[in-house]
Amino acid sequence: MTDQDIDPTPEAREAVRDLLTLDELTARVGMSVRNVRFYTTKGLVPPPIRRGRSGYYTPEHVARLELVQELQAHGFTLAAIEKYVATIPDDASAEQIALQRTMSAPWMSDRPVELSRSDLDARAGRPLTDDEVTTLVEMQIIDPTDDGRFEVALTQFSVGLGLLEIGYPVEAAKAGRELYQRHGQQLAEELLAVFRTQVWPTYKEAGMTRERLTEVVERIKPLSIISLVAAYEAAMDEATRADVVKRNR
Repeated sequence: MTDQDIDPTPEAREAVRDLLTLDELTARVGMSVRNVRFYTTKGLVPPPIRRGRSGYYTPEHVARLELVQELQAHGFTLAAIEKYVATIPDDASAEQIALQRTMSAPWMSDRPVELSRSDLDARAGRPLTDDEVTTLVEMQIIDPTDDGRFEVALTQFSVGLGLLEIGYPVEAAKAGRELYQRHGQQLAEELLAVFRTQVWPTYKEAGMTRERLTEVVERIKPLSIISLVAAYEAAMDEATRADVVKRNR
C-alpha cells in the first residue's frame, strides 16, 4: 500500500486503519476464505476494496458476514438470506447492519437443541407415540433432521406436550402459528423501522459504539416482549367481551 493508492486526508487515514486483509477478515468472523469468496459472488457482501494490487475489507464487510452467520444459525436457507440481505441499503454502515443483526437475533434465550427420539421421550417423561411425534412435527414444534434426530426449542416442546394432553386440534394449532408468524413479521418490520428512524439516529449522534448499541437492544428486548404480551392480553379481553355482547344480542 502506498501513498499514491490512498488519498492522504485525515479521514482516509482513519478509514485505512480499519481495513482488514482477507486473512484478518476470516480470523475475525471465523469463516473460511472459500466461504467469504462464495458469499461475495452471491452478492451477500460487496467485493473487497482495492488498494493497489491488494484487496481489503471494512467493518461493513465484517458486519454483513456476521449477519449472514446469524441468519444461518436461525435456519435461513441461502435463498432466504439473499432476500433478507437485499433489503439492506448498499451504503448501510457497520452500526446499522449490527442493529439489523441484533434485531434479527432470538428474542428469547431458548435456542433449538438437537435431540434423539429417546431424548424426546425423556424430556416428555413418557414414551411418545409415532402419531404424537408426527403431530409435533406438523405443529412445527419439533423439526426432524436428515440423520433421524430432531431440532427442538425446549420451551415450545413443553407447550406442544400440553396441547397433546388436552387433545388440541392440529389444524387449529397450525392456523394459530401461521397467524403469529404473519403478524409477527409485520410487527418486526415496523419495530425495526422505529429503531432505524428514531433510536439509531439519536445514538449515532451521541457517538455510541456497535457494542454499546447491541447491549441497548438486548436490554430493550425483554421490555418489548412484556409490552407485546400486555397488548395481546388487553386486545384478547376486548375481543372476548365484544364477542359475548354480540352473541347475547
